[in-house]
Amino acid sequence: MSALASMFGLSIDSPLVASARANFRPSTWPPTPEFPVVIDENGNVVSRYGDAVWDLSLWSGKPTVINFGDGIQRAGIGNISSVNADFLRQIAGWLLWGPRSVRNAASLQSSIKFLRILFLLCSKKGVRVDKVSRFPAIVDELSTVAPPSHARALLTLLHTLFAQRDSLGFVLLDRESLRRFESSLPEHLVRQTPYIPPRIWTYQLSRLRIFLEEFMEHEAKLRSCYEYCLEKYSARYGTLTAATEIGRHKRKGPFTKSKFRSEHSEAFRQTAERFGILQLLQRWCTDDTSGANSWRISAFSKYFTMASRVGIAYLLNLSLMRINEAWSLRSDCLYIESDPAIGPVYLLQGKTTKFIEDDDARWVTSPHAALAVNVLRCVAMLRMICGQANPAVPNSPEEVKNPYLVVRPYEPWARAKNITLPTSIRSGYPCYQGVMNDHPKLFDVDELRIRDEDIEIARRITPNLDARIFAVGNIWPLSWHQLRRTGTVNMQASGIVSDESIQYQLKHATRAMSVYYGQGYSRLRLNNSVRTEYIRTMYELLSKEIAKLSSDRYVSPYGENRKNEILKIVNQRDHRKLLAAAKTGRVAWRETLLGGCTRRGPCEYGGIDNIVRCGGGDGAPPCADALFDKERVGKLIYLKRELAERLEDAPVGSPYKTSLEAQQRALENAIAIVTERKRC
Repeated sequence: MSALASMFGLSIDSPLVASARANFRPSTWPPTPEFPVVIDENGNVVSRYGDAVWDLSLWSGKPTVINFGDGIQRAGIGNISSVNADFLRQIAGWLLWGPRSVRNAASLQSSIKFLRILFLLCSKKGVRVDKVSRFPAIVDELSTVAPPSHARALLTLLHTLFAQRDSLGFVLLDRESLRRFESSLPEHLVRQTPYIPPRIWTYQLSRLRIFLEEFMEHEAKLRSCYEYCLEKYSARYGTLTAATEIGRHKRKGPFTKSKFRSEHSEAFRQTAERFGILQLLQRWCTDDTSGANSWRISAFSKYFTMASRVGIAYLLNLSLMRINEAWSLRSDCLYIESDPAIGPVYLLQGKTTKFIEDDDARWVTSPHAALAVNVLRCVAMLRMICGQANPAVPNSPEEVKNPYLVVRPYEPWARAKNITLPTSIRSGYPCYQGVMNDHPKLFDVDELRIRDEDIEIARRITPNLDARIFAVGNIWPLSWHQLRRTGTVNMQASGIVSDESIQYQLKHATRAMSVYYGQGYSRLRLNNSVRTEYIRTMYELLSKEIAKLSSDRYVSPYGENRKNEILKIVNQRDHRKLLAAAKTGRVAWRETLLGGCTRRGPCEYGGIDNIVRCGGGDGAPPCADALFDKERVGKLIYLKRELAERLEDAPVGSPYKTSLEAQQRALENAIAIVTERKRC
């Protein structure tokens, strides 16, 4: 798609922006120097595309300018060459009119501020920014001149521009340079949050899902019981409003033993049994060994509160949201985007700070998120019945019609706090450990005990784990942000964690999430913080994969000498130099079915997806850039059997059969090589 065809028009939230105005969409790309950028209310042009400084103050309501660096600068402010300034203007135009057009001037100003770091450096070195990837030393220096507070945002922005390179028309940092830049960023910016080992992560996720599934299986019964209890309270107090009033006589309740209890009253345990939810509450909330107190009707509220917390925990596992973002979702947050390439994409829409445009966004999630949203919506709607009836609860029609997914317990039998606060003022959210403590039946703590294999995998991803906390035999200390970090790593399908260990029931969603976050998908305003987390993790894990190439696990079809040549090892025993070479990007790496490809640049044979040339299935020797993975021999043998079965049904002399035969030869070659090296 051409850049001009991708132009969407201004999305700036300002009364000065309208589709009929001359600055709404350029007719050429790049725009001509005279094309108006900002026009005032009287139609006067304030800033034009070719200006050295754009004044965006009318859009933001406060002094806001963008300096492209090719005009007169104050003392101490570096200059940007005219060529590089034109590239910077083009990026500003892309962010202003392109498919991911910004919605406020501050966001555009911040993006250009981050990019100026690279543009000033290139101008100082006398290098065009679209050629900087040819100068690794400059890329290395970028991490030293970029302030730590700006480095992650700069990496994300550069990755987004790389993903849009075909439409934009040029590249700043290519993939290898991006990885090199990421690898050299200060250590304290990353690897702070532990990665949850797959066994523990899958266990907690499966328990959350079991709870939610059982809730939905009993939804009708839970609703009926809840409505019945409200009727009993309404009858006892006269009206539901009277039953929910703060000053009511609590011991007068229909399920409370007291002098007020009539002969027609019943224990809540009997009610739960009659509505078919007794065993459900026993399984998750109550303990019969604690006596009758465990069967007070407050257990019903406890179960609903547990449902709200479990639902949010499940969404955090599936969306990479922060806890405060998920806690503020509303009932209509889930919707489906139809994508022609990958089919339906499930998205969560949340409300956020209006001044941070990039976070007024969507979070890509799994289709399974609908289960959690349905449970949360059910609890919220039921509780808002009482919230609406209680005159002490300030709420608006919108909050009744479309409540938050998590609301306070307003039912008359609940032990609620701060119910007189407006529903728009959110209640505090618990930590994940707090959820476990409040609901001890949610997890079996023995399943959360760290085993040898757990700590081994966790340290591969997060080498600096605190050995006092993360030790074999200890309970893994779950936290909300760990879910975000773990989900990001798993989306990468990094190879560090086996496919079998990665949330198998969500594999069909992984591609959609990777595509949308990895490419900064143009049609949606995706959450910027999640995209930053994803991109940083992507390059980090790529460096970790390359660092493993020195082990005996990977072999070249041409022997150790060729492997050493690929890895540029000065001394085979000098692992530190190899690791440095991998981290700084002097070794390329892309995963293939047979192991990996170390070729720099694209493969003309499509070797990432096609193993024929990699393994020499076309009759020529195997590819000299290939490395075969010994640990994949079992999978290769299985794939060979599958090919043999397909060959039996393939038409004789057909291109299909010829292709299968070539793939089979490639597999046989690879299996022979890794098997021989294993014996050695």
